[in-house]
Amino acid sequence: MGNMSYCRFENTSRDLLDCLDAIQSGEIDDLNDYEQSGLRGILEYAKEIVDMEEEIIDSLENQE
Repeated sequence: MGNMSYCRFENTSRDLLDCLDAIQSGEIDDLNDYEQSGLRGILEYAKEIVDMEEEIIDSLENQE
């Protein structure tokens, strides 16, 4: 089940931190096919988010 819209960024942020910890701990050396696909997806989405950094910062600043 997907995240509820009111907490999707909060939950996803925690999940991404967990993934980052696993990557930094070397826990990605023996992933099954599903996990490899998921990690590839995360990498692609992360690149797209970084490309949108200015728009995201602007939006956050406008909400303060």
